[in-house]
Amino acid sequence: MVTLNINGKTTPVDADPTTPILWALRDTLGMTGTKFGCGIAACGACTVHVDGQPTRSCVTPISVADGKKITTIEGIGTDPVGKAVQASWVKHDVAQCGYCQSGQIMSATGLLKKNGKPTDAEIDAAMAGNVCRCGTYQRIRAAIHDAAASVAKNALA
Repeated sequence: MVTLNINGKTTPVDADPTTPILWALRDTLGMTGTKFGCGIAACGACTVHVDGQPTRSCVTPISVADGKKITTIEGIGTDPVGKAVQASWVKHDVAQCGYCQSGQIMSATGLLKKNGKPTDAEIDAAMAGNVCRCGTYQRIRAAIHDAAASVAKNALA
């Protein structure tokens, strides 16, 4: 039994400590917003935050998250930056098939929490580990710039 802090709630997880976070979330806890893509941390669909750091949950065991805070796509909207990213995603109509979008949003939020005004090159570098098979990269970049402006504007208000 491992106890995890997921989206601000302490949650016991009856799983082997080597179980990847992804499978604890999806199979044990029924939280299906985090997606399985590749299983080797190459596509980014499974991205969650562990203590604020974008983390590939398909290869990270739950034992690594013991005593740390996990934030998933289901909880990212409670964070002002995450909320701004989600709103920008809708505004810029980023999603096509949508499968990768939870991981994209998690990585974009992680970027903006570290760098409030990223350049195109910084966005491309931060998002390089997230694959979008539909190719919405231009809209993703525009949405990140828009979210950064929104966060900055709200900080001044």
